[in-house]
Amino acid sequence: QVQLVESGGGLVQAGGSLRLSCAASGRTFSSYAMGWFRQAPGKEREFVAAISWSGGSTVYADSVKGRFTVSRDNAKKTVYLDMNSLKPEDTAVYYCAARQGGLNSAYERQYNYWGQGTQVTVSS
Repeated sequence: QVQLVESGGGLVQAGGSLRLSCAASGRTFSSYAMGWFRQAPGKEREFVAAISWSGGSTVYADSVKGRFTVSRDNAKKTVYLDMNSLKPEDTAVYYCAARQGGLNSAYERQYNYWGQGTQVTVSS
């Protein structure tokens, strides 16, 4: 069982930066791949980024590639999402998720555990 708690969301102007964190409980955090997803008002939840259990493999949605960076610290049981050059269209609730098996994935259904989400609002 893994419990996930996101933090770091907030209000930022376009062009600004934020760092989201996702703290995990449980002894086997390092065996899980971790993903970030987001859901904007009136839209379906979409994939943002994912990282493998070791951190050696990452994948990004085209919309954030070059602006967002996902990383993890297994000793701290925490995964991060560094968001730069933020745009109003990045406004959403951001969720982290854990996937058993260790390989990263862009598919929501392959994730087993989810956090409660953190709001990111980018003003123009």
